[in-house]
Amino acid sequence: QVQLVESGGGLVQAGGSRRLSCAASGSSFSINTMGWYRQAPGKQRELVAFITRGGSTNYADSVKGRFTISRDNAKNTVYLQMNSLKPEDTAVYYCAVWVVTGHNYWGQGTQVTVSS
Repeated sequence: QVQLVESGGGLVQAGGSRRLSCAASGSSFSINTMGWYRQAPGKQRELVAFITRGGSTNYADSVKGRFTISRDNAKNTVYLQMNSLKPEDTAVYYCAVWVVTGHNYWGQGTQVTVSS
């Protein structure tokens, strides 16, 4: 089992920045890929970015050049640095991890609201 605790959400003005963190505990030694999803009201949950244990990254087109995902394997923590935020980035952001068995785990979500 892996437990995930997210932090860093809140209210930010358009053009501003915010950094989300997600700390994993439990069987965190088995974590491979870590990532962030988001879900806006009335929309499906979508992938924002993910990072492999080796550091390879992938981003949704809508956030490329604005968001940066990183991880600290020693701390079992993944970060999402969000710059140049837009109102359309408003959503609940969820941390997700995939472990060696193929299972995945989700955080409880953290709200990010970007005001225009």
